[in-house]
Amino acid sequence: MALDSAFCSLPNVHNDAVPSFRNRSCSFAYQSSLLGSKFNGRSLPLSIRKTPSSRPGPFVQSGSNPVCASHHTFDVVVIGAGIIGLSIARQLLLGSDLSVAVVDKAVPCSGATGAGSLLIGRNPEEVDALKRRVTLLHDAGLRAEYLSGSDLLLEEPDLLVDKDTGAAFLPDDYQLDAQRAVAYIQKVNKNFTSEGRYAEIFHDPVTSLLRSDSSGEVVAVKTFKNTLYSKKAIVVAAGCWSGSLMHDLLRESEVVLDIPVKPRKGHLLVLENFDSLYVNHGLMEAGYVNHQTATLLPRISTSEVFDHGKSLSVSMTATMDFMGNLLLGSSREFSGFSTEVEESIVNSIWNRAMEFFPKLRERPLSDFIKSRRVRTGLRPYMPDGKPVIGPVPGLPNVFLATGHEGGGLSMALGTAEMVVDMVLGNPEKVDTASFAVQGRC
Repeated sequence: MALDSAFCSLPNVHNDAVPSFRNRSCSFAYQSSLLGSKFNGRSLPLSIRKTPSSRPGPFVQSGSNPVCASHHTFDVVVIGAGIIGLSIARQLLLGSDLSVAVVDKAVPCSGATGAGSLLIGRNPEEVDALKRRVTLLHDAGLRAEYLSGSDLLLEEPDLLVDKDTGAAFLPDDYQLDAQRAVAYIQKVNKNFTSEGRYAEIFHDPVTSLLRSDSSGEVVAVKTFKNTLYSKKAIVVAAGCWSGSLMHDLLRESEVVLDIPVKPRKGHLLVLENFDSLYVNHGLMEAGYVNHQTATLLPRISTSEVFDHGKSLSVSMTATMDFMGNLLLGSSREFSGFSTEVEESIVNSIWNRAMEFFPKLRERPLSDFIKSRRVRTGLRPYMPDGKPVIGPVPGLPNVFLATGHEGGGLSMALGTAEMVVDMVLGNPEKVDTASFAVQGRC
């Protein structure tokens, strides 16, 4: 039940000192972190008869230095350097002797931190639902307990608690620092670089897939600067860009694939070195855990949330990181691939937090203008709330791993195990049918 304030898919941090990270316009009618500026290349119809088969030597291309186009061969090519893609690479490196390349238009993700979690209910209906959730977690063998208002106040003295307030306490929950998590995974992965088993190719947009005219399998990923041959598998873990990326890569193919993943934008307010109040756990209001229901902003009608239209909602989340920064969230909206900060949403996050923390009412948000940052990100949303994990019908050596929305950090390692078992042909450890591409895309 980790907070999804990490926004791994697309970090975009705004304050007076830090320039914003924006998508560049790309070759098609949408913006993507993987497809870059215009190109005239064709996708799948390009066929090849022979691919290099030797294991690559050490090859790391990261950063923004220009390089000449070149050819490299790996066992597996992973498209997308978010937490999902990097975790899949890690699992392949640790669990097999395969070589792996990770390619991305930009650079790895970044995010937020916290520890422990409390789900806060503020009315009888929410409290009853939390009690049922605690029972379900107990039955599943997880530690959870219900806290009455008085017990909750002992845990969080700065929280507004009344007679109708209660909470579900999950002591084993954690909110990860996405930057540190990604840095650790990259460090592990890079240990295999000297063996010729790992490469990072960043700032290099994918432009097409190459297929063999004899077997029909996808044998290479073509980027602006490189051709990355794959001897075993290609994994698309491109977050909310996975659908549009696959659509264009398969544009002239006989394979029909419509991945309904879409970007769900979020704002996160960060107040640096905040000492006006303190929170001891990761706090979430009860409505946060349901991706369809949350406290709506005044200008949005209730029906729009359930229609999955361009809806906008705000739920209270709060946590303190190890630097003493207060992180407040969180908004959800469907607004395309825009990552621009909207001050009205920032103000709504602040106003929502004030309903839970009276101390925030003592000073206006404008007092913190010099010490505040706003992060925006795009969560890969699937309408049924489940990620897509599995092979692409008609392209058995191409696998998808996307649609985790705000759960990428918590589901990354499990997703990696599932994908690697599929790639290696290992027996399934869990039933993957509900995550399959077939019948959902």
